[in-house]
Amino acid sequence: MNIGVLGANGRMGRVIIEAVQNDDVAVLTAATVRSESPWVDADVGELAGMGKLSIDCTPLSQVSAAAVDVMIDFTLPAALEENLAWCCEHKKPVVIGTTGLSDTQLARLKDAAGHIPIVFAANYSVGVNLMLSLVRQAAKALGNTADIEITEAHHRFKKDAPSGTAMAIGEAIADELGRDLSHCAVYGREGHEPERDQQTIGFSTVRGGDIVGEHTALFADIGERLEITHKASSRLTFANGAVRAARFVMDKQPGLYTMQDVIGLTD
Repeated sequence: MNIGVLGANGRMGRVIIEAVQNDDVAVLTAATVRSESPWVDADVGELAGMGKLSIDCTPLSQVSAAAVDVMIDFTLPAALEENLAWCCEHKKPVVIGTTGLSDTQLARLKDAAGHIPIVFAANYSVGVNLMLSLVRQAAKALGNTADIEITEAHHRFKKDAPSGTAMAIGEAIADELGRDLSHCAVYGREGHEPERDQQTIGFSTVRGGDIVGEHTALFADIGERLEITHKASSRLTFANGAVRAARFVMDKQPGLYTMQDVIGLTD
């Protein structure tokens, strides 16, 4: 399975390169950087701190489509349009982990899925995707009486808040309860406010240091509370999941798939 990594110079791009190199099936055959990047023509192995791999970083326009079976994209939202256009033009499946997408970008993603197979997930950890199933169960049992709060913590460099994973947890809970998250979400509290509305879902965000990723869904009722927590200690967790998703999507029909599909948690 020949893998191309988009945004090889990013924090996740470098870790994905490591995950591909550690995999028994995947082979790294392309690595892209922006055309104005100082990493153009740099050896991708040296970029990732793994020693020379004899694969140069290039702009996407210079990638040979024939050399790639699947692309993996953990870049920024601004790069999505170009990356999707290339994958659609060359009929290449793609695994996307970019978060913070706008409604317009999400619509573009869904449109592209009509032409190529895409795995799109806010988080590629197996544990987090199991958590998404568990919070649905908790919402079904407790959601009509408990107050629901979602807390998340990440490193100081993360740009979007709340995280894509926190939003995915909120969407799973809201969907199970028949609520519209865009109407019931509360992002932080300050000052004197009315008594908490039980129909709301609260979000709290922490940014600091080198925290890889922590997420908790709290179901707080009178007399008891349930907390479902996932903590990641290494970005390799997400990178290994992305490689697993690449293996899954390589021979799929066009469509939009999730990590739940990859690990077999969908009906």
